[in-house]
Amino acid sequence: MPVRYDLPLFPLNLVLFPGTPVHLHIFEERYKQMVAYCQETGSPFGVVLIHSGLEALGPPAEPAEVGCSAQIAHVEALEQGRMNLVVLGQERFRIVALKHDRPYLMGEVEALPMPLDDPPGLTQAQQRLSPWLERYVRQLSRGGPDVDFQRIAAEPLIYLNMAAMLLQIPLEQKQELLEVGDALRFADELRVIYRREVALLGSLMREADDQVAFSRN
Repeated sequence: MPVRYDLPLFPLNLVLFPGTPVHLHIFEERYKQMVAYCQETGSPFGVVLIHSGLEALGPPAEPAEVGCSAQIAHVEALEQGRMNLVVLGQERFRIVALKHDRPYLMGEVEALPMPLDDPPGLTQAQQRLSPWLERYVRQLSRGGPDVDFQRIAAEPLIYLNMAAMLLQIPLEQKQELLEVGDALRFADELRVIYRREVALLGSLMREADDQVAFSRN
């Protein structure tokens, strides 16, 4: 039986993955209250992709069904009660019911842990993904500083979640990745996307190089 609990919900144009950090700027009164509640109780809040509605300055947006809980790691207080947060993704959850009795959304949610039924297979899947991730990041940072891939989390599932976070793809596709419940399938889908994105970036880079060379002649 999945574990169920109540969780404050923060609908955003963002998909958060377990084990990955994100920076948030809090300026609306309702989310200041939500952060205060989380600080007082030690509770995380749930980051959920907006399914419909606006991110700010309107009624609470309708969230996607699956999200990721976020634990506050650091708070930087700003003027007028605004704040910057650093939060760390914890665990996936599914919304069972929404509650509208507070200025911000609350949800009854159930935990969605990802089983690790085949640790050796997952390690192999990570190794198959790794060269594609490295090529992708180097293409994106072309001309920028080198990335020390040894510093990226070595634990396979955290590595996969970091890989999902780094992808520059539409949010709907990231949400589909978040909803995958099997670790090996998650790794396989990531590798397919990375191979596609590496090929696309390579093509765009070649076109850009050709245009530069043409303009010089």
